[in-house]
Amino acid sequence: MKIGGGDNGHNGLKSLTQSLGTPEYFRIRAGIGRPTTQQDTADYVLSNFGKNERTEVTDLTMRACDAIESLIEKGLEVTQQNFNQ
Repeated sequence: MKIGGGDNGHNGLKSLTQSLGTPEYFRIRAGIGRPTTQQDTADYVLSNFGKNERTEVTDLTMRACDAIESLIEKGLEVTQQNFNQ
């Protein structure tokens, strides 16, 4: 979790930054890895999750919700200490 940063080519972040008029907003970063084949990156990112991945996504979503709750209750510094890896 952090405040601000670049969009790193992420169109969603680019759009959000443009709409807000600033890159200074809270971010929770979660990665999905990279294609293991020559698959196009966009196709990989937009593909459906496999069975095992769905469990990981559920766990990640719960952890992100916990981080947001911590941010609200305890602030950024404590949340970063507890959740950033």
